[in-house]
Amino acid sequence: MKTPKFYLLTFFVLTLLSINIYSQEVLPTKEAMELQTMQGTITAINPETREITLMGSQGELNTITAGEEVERFDEIAVGDAIVFDLYTYMKAEFREPTAEEIAEPVVLVADAAKATMEEAPAGAIGAMIKAVVTIEVLNRVYMQATVKGPEGNYLTIDMEDEDLIQKLHIGQVVILTYAEAMAISLEKVSK
Repeated sequence: MKTPKFYLLTFFVLTLLSINIYSQEVLPTKEAMELQTMQGTITAINPETREITLMGSQGELNTITAGEEVERFDEIAVGDAIVFDLYTYMKAEFREPTAEEIAEPVVLVADAAKATMEEAPAGAIGAMIKAVVTIEVLNRVYMQATVKGPEGNYLTIDMEDEDLIQKLHIGQVVILTYAEAMAISLEKVSK
């Protein structure tokens, strides 16, 4: 039999949760577009999905996919440093996902091109992804948030809004629309 203390504790916990849920500030949707030239060190390669995880100079993680059109994929290895240009468009919606988004947490459209055999191994990839993601890391010193997608991919996002990054929290769900067009040079760069 449950004691009155159990019911009192349950009521207290539920009250705290409801206060937290209803007191959270509704955050505005944010959009941004930019061009970056980045260098990263390959930390993981999944040959089955052709995904490459890169770590930047400040520890930021990004997972990119080399499409089937990118030949000579097998010439890269963990530890290799590569350079790539990245055009990005990002829209972050700070809201609960809809039933449709929960049922299909990733929607992807992609396109790619490849280098010739005479050129350094490279590819150009363009993609638009809408995903239900979770905030995994908040680096307020470097103004970065790292999110994890439903398929285990990571993306580190440079933040400009100091007020917004203070309102975010680990485990928070974000609906992220992310469009990118990048040229990936698989030419090895000295570290």
